[in-house]
Amino acid sequence: MRRNILIGLLVIAVFSGCRNTQMTNPEPELIQSNKDEKGTKLTMSFYSGSAHNHPTFSVWVEDAEGNFIETLFVTEYVAKGIYGHADLGDGRWDNKPGEAHRPATLPYWLHKKGRMGNSNEIIPTPENSIPDAISGATPKSDFILKTVATKELPSKFRVMMEINQTWDWNEYWHNDLFPGNDAYRSSCQPALVYAVLVDKNEPGKEFFLNPVGHSHYDGSTGELFTDITTITSAKDIVHKVSAKIEK
Repeated sequence: MRRNILIGLLVIAVFSGCRNTQMTNPEPELIQSNKDEKGTKLTMSFYSGSAHNHPTFSVWVEDAEGNFIETLFVTEYVAKGIYGHADLGDGRWDNKPGEAHRPATLPYWLHKKGRMGNSNEIIPTPENSIPDAISGATPKSDFILKTVATKELPSKFRVMMEINQTWDWNEYWHNDLFPGNDAYRSSCQPALVYAVLVDKNEPGKEFFLNPVGHSHYDGSTGELFTDITTITSAKDIVHKVSAKIEK
């Protein structure tokens, strides 16, 4: 009888473990952009890390020399210029959603995408927003992005992702590092940039993106800083992310 009780407890433990795993690891959310468009079909698989907490991100393609080709997806806050907390000026934020100017959110992509000049001109606003076809709500956790590159891609091209999570201070990127710089203070650790070189001759192969640097701390420039030794928890926003060309 004691043996039967032990077996029963073991079965319950295994079942509970499976149930908890299913509850805490739901299926990745499906996102689609450039739906029904003609071109090169791409799939990006994103799995969140331990520090993931609704980060903002953009996905785009460029050639092997780093020349921008096309945006594939960007999260809604940046795409529309409407954030969860409106900008009241002088470093003050409203508790309600509204328009905000945050150049440090995704500066590497912002400067890459082509609207160069004054920083106010390259940042999307409600009047000058990113099209709905390539933007959407921030996924809660893991996601699969199915998209289409509508422009002609070279035989080898890069899939890029820039990702940023606000107010993630660390020992180096602390609140007093740049006093009075409100753009920096809404970003903290700068956005991380991930990249991978994809070969069009290998459809179906999974190419894993790796961090290649971080963006400017307040978005003043589109410079990429390859030393990421001062970045800590921001490296754990992403567990792994890959891209592949659909056969």
